[in-house]
Amino acid sequence: MNLTNAAGLRALYRDYLACLNRRDWDALGQFVSDTVAHNARPFGLAGYRAMLENDVREIPDLHFEIELLSVEPPLLASRLRFDCTPRGTFFGLPINGRRVRFAENVFYRFENAKIVEVWSVIDTAAIAAQLP
Repeated sequence: MNLTNAAGLRALYRDYLACLNRRDWDALGQFVSDTVAHNARPFGLAGYRAMLENDVREIPDLHFEIELLSVEPPLLASRLRFDCTPRGTFFGLPINGRRVRFAENVFYRFENAKIVEVWSVIDTAAIAAQLP
């Protein structure tokens, strides 16, 4: 897979999302650097994995689906679409198992075929608008 071109990076990203959707946490290191940072916070691979595992605990039916994708190596921008039922409070909102739809706008920087930086913004206003 040639990661210096858009097609190669796009394919790697789709494989990464498939890994997340399978909950194959042991394979996460194939896609994410040991020194990954998320929203300018150094998480490292273990912290990044813990964040994702927690997301799945809070949202058992979490599924990552690409709505928009733009690739300009080594950067990739994606708008992910979610249709799920978070448990309890989610982003400070009392979801408590209600079905909600929202998007995440996320940018990634890749280095040596692994994600080294992630910048992410969740559309919490869209979630709040669906609550009674």
